[in-house]
Parts: sequence; structure tokens; C-alpha cells
Amino acid sequence: MSQANIAMIGLGVMGKSLALNLIDHGFIVTGFDIDPTHRARAKSEAEPLSQQQGKGRFLCAESLAEVLAKLESPRVIALSVPAGAIVDSLIKDLINAGLSRDDIVIDTGNSLWTDSERREDEYQGKLRFFSTAVSGGEVGARFGPSLMASGDKQAWDAIQPMWQAIAAKVNKEGLPVGQFESGEACAAYLGPAGAGHYVKMVHNGIEYADMQLICEAYHFMSTVLAMSAEQIGRVFEQWNQGVLNSYLMEISADILQTLDPQTGKPFVEIVLDKAGQKGTGLWTAVNSLQQGAPAPTIAQSVFARAQSSQKTMRVNAAKRLRTQTDSLADIDQQQAVDQLRDALYCAKLTVYAQGFDLLKVTSDKEGWQLDFANIAKIWRSGCIIRAIFLQEITHAYCRDPQLENLLFADHFADELNSRCCGWRSSVANAALSGVPMPGVSSALNYFDSLRCETLPANLLQAQRDYFGAHSYSRVDDDEANKYHLNWSLEPRKQIRV
Repeated sequence: MSQANIAMIGLGVMGKSLALNLIDHGFIVTGFDIDPTHRARAKSEAEPLSQQQGKGRFLCAESLAEVLAKLESPRVIALSVPAGAIVDSLIKDLINAGLSRDDIVIDTGNSLWTDSERREDEYQGKLRFFSTAVSGGEVGARFGPSLMASGDKQAWDAIQPMWQAIAAKVNKEGLPVGQFESGEACAAYLGPAGAGHYVKMVHNGIEYADMQLICEAYHFMSTVLAMSAEQIGRVFEQWNQGVLNSYLMEISADILQTLDPQTGKPFVEIVLDKAGQKGTGLWTAVNSLQQGAPAPTIAQSVFARAQSSQKTMRVNAAKRLRTQTDSLADIDQQQAVDQLRDALYCAKLTVYAQGFDLLKVTSDKEGWQLDFANIAKIWRSGCIIRAIFLQEITHAYCRDPQLENLLFADHFADELNSRCCGWRSSVANAALSGVPMPGVSSALNYFDSLRCETLPANLLQAQRDYFGAHSYSRVDDDEANKYHLNWSLEPRKQIRV
């Protein structure tokens, strides 16, 4: 019997789907999961594929030792398990089971990027540790995900044929194509250990914000414009044919036009308004603060989920916190919808700008030399944040790899200039009517702050010098020269520090 090309350890939703995808493309996969139910399900779903010409096969293993025995050498083992201590525990079990120093272990989970850096150092000489962040959810993993790989370059050379075979594909126009159609693979080697998981973390931060922005557009249309879920879904469907074309817009349109099978009511209206989160958006928001790279809309999307969880408090506040608002009774619905479309598009572009700025700052600090055009390319299909304007983002970074900020690209600067009135009107209308729009408004504030040559930080720094002697720089001197004003004495005297 032929030996397996790769092992998949962890046969839950993602691991099983990746295994079936590999089998689809002719690879022999051995799989193991501590849960026998998961093993049986994977085996059952793989059997019909294995019987088809040109497909691979699935070799079910009952232990880690059996996994190693079924693999060709050097062994390639992919882990599809939750992030955290279980990854290290599993790697140590594999070492004890007979793993060799030339074998490749790939972490495909949502690990924290610093854990990936630590693991490469910790397992040096014991195995070749590699990481591949996977985006696209269950469907993406099964039929073509976006794969963000990083770590040992020789390991990438070994697994590249498999990863490029199973990844999502795009045509010359940057549009997604079918699983077995020819096209450019949405899989790439991004750099040293940690780089791939860092890029995926920022991807997820953008995802958090993108989802929040769409939800705010829905909320405004539902509350202020009194549109039904089905009507909003049809509008989203129309928007998805233009510049707002994206996976998240597509599924939002579908959700809003779906009825609850139990009650016949719009499905979205029977879902409790408390959003969960797994932490990657939080990681991005915290890291943006640590790096000093402003990502306010990503942070605001995390706050919005947290505030949604305070349901009891919000119910109480709705009764107690009365405030005057403008009903906007005379608002032109179609005009408001058009303005909202422009607001959503502008806010989305701004979120991607925040994400790529964070990538740039960290890449420079870590010495990764991230290729931003390449990152935009592999996000064009297979991943949750795929959007039609990623093709233009790719072009922007191809034209200028050192682009200071994505919004400085001529195409996006022109788009923002032509659409920003609708953006401002939507934020103003939301504020007047008392409908929250934290994501869209924070994106507008980021944009306005970015283009503001003089910010009030001059007063802020003077305040810091006043109460804490933190010093300041002068506009009429070299910024490197620091001064302090002796505020406690009269007359006040400036000294250089």
C-alpha cells in the first residue's frame, strides 16, 4: 500500500474539510483525532472520493504512532486543533511517538503569532516547525481556502505543491474560479515564523470591522428608513453587483432574505442580538495599540461586540435613558440608501487601510519584509474578507510597494473624494436619529484625522508638560530638541531638557 503524503491531526470541521480537499486533488492523507466519532465521519466522507479516478485516499489511524508509520519520509503533519497549549502538548506527543528532526509539523490553527515564533525556536533540531494560517471557514477549507504560510523556507518548498493545489484560485481579473479551474492560487509564503499568523490576525481584525460596518448599514435602514429585512437584503444584493462586491455582502444579502423555518418571520429577527467572539479581533486591536498603528475601527468593532453582550443593561437603558432625537420624517429613502452605500464603501476602504498600515509597521519592526501586493492577492478568494476591490489594492501595491498609506493610492483617494459627502451625511443622519453607527463614524474620524495637517495634540502635549513635566518640541526648532516650561514660577521660563 502506498504511504500517505500528509497527515491531518484533528478531524473536526476544519481538519476534515482540509483532508477531503487534499484527497480531491489526488493526495493520500492519513488522519487522526482523539474523538472516534470524528475519525469515523472523516473516513465515511472520504470513501466515496477515494473510489473516483484521479482522487487520493484516506488512511484512518488509531494512534499517533500509526500516523507516523503511514507517512512517507520526510513526514508532513498538519495540526488542526485549537490554539494554545494543546498545540505544544500534541507536538511533544509526536516527538515521543518517534518524530524525526527532518519531519515537518504545520500548525493550521488560529495561533497567536508570537507563539509561532517561540515554537520555531523551541523545536529547533527536533523537527521543522511551520505554520499556515487558514481563512475561509468550513466551505473554504473544503473547496479552496486562502493560505498564509510562514516559517522554515525549506519546509515551504516541500509543501508548496500541496498548498497551491488545494487553495482557492482567481482568474486574470482577480475573480474567484471553481475548485478545479486553472488560475492563480491564493496561497503564499509570507516570511519567517509568526508572519503568516500575524497576517491572519490582521485579516480577522479587518473581518470584525467589515462585519460591523455591514450590520450598521442594516440597522440604519431598518430603524431610520423603516425597511423590512427582505427589502434590505435586496438592496445588499444590488450593492454586491458593484464596488461593494464581497463574500460578507453576499452572505448578508442571503441572510436578510431568509425566513425562520419555525415562525415564518425574517430569520435575522429571531436571532438574539448578542455577538460572540473568539479573540483574534481583540488581539489585533491590542496589538495596534502596542505598535502605535491606529486601527480605531477594528477596535470599535471589538467594543461593539462587547456592548452587544450587555443585553440586560441595554434593555434597562432603553427605558431609562431618554434623549431628544430627530425623527428624519422627511428623509428621502432612495437618497439615504445611496448615501449609505457610499458611506459603507468609504468605511470599508478605511478599514483595509488601517489593517495594511498595521502590517507595514509590524513588518518594519520585525524585519519581515512583507509583500503587501502578495497579501492582497491571496485574500481575493477563499477567505472571509474577499472583496472585489482587493484587485485594485493589489495593483496599488504593485505600482508602489512602499506606499505610505493605502488611501494615498490615486484610485482610492479619488473614490473617497467623490463619495465622502454620502459618508458624512449618513453619519450625521445616524447621530440625529439616535441610531448608533460606531464603526462607520470611527472610520470617518480616522480619515479626517489622517488628512488633518494640524491636530490638537499641541494642546495635549502642553497639558502633559504642565502636570507631568513631560516636555515638548517646538514648531520653530528641530523636533529632536525637547523643552519644558516651568509652570510653577512667575514669570514662566522655558528650559531645554
